[in-house]
Amino acid sequence: MAGKPWFAPKRFGYGSGLPISWEGWAVVALFIAAILGVALRTNGATRAGLTAALVAALIAVCAAKTDGGWRWRSGGED
Repeated sequence: MAGKPWFAPKRFGYGSGLPISWEGWAVVALFIAAILGVALRTNGATRAGLTAALVAALIAVCAAKTDGGWRWRSGGED
C-alpha cells in the first residue's frame, strides 16, 4: 500500500498513532462500526473469530499505512 500515510507513528513504542488523513479516520470508523455489528449480531465462537479477523485486518492496514513504518521509537529524534 504505497502513497500518502494514513496514520502517524507513535512517539514512544511500536505501532501507529492517531490517523492523520480522512482515510485513516474512515478506517477507524469502519472498524468501530464493524466491531459493534459483530457484538450485537453474534455470540460465542463466531463473535471471537470475527473480532480477531477484524483486529488482524486493522493491524495490517495500520502497519502498511503508517508514516515511516512500524519500528521501536524511544521519543527522541529519528
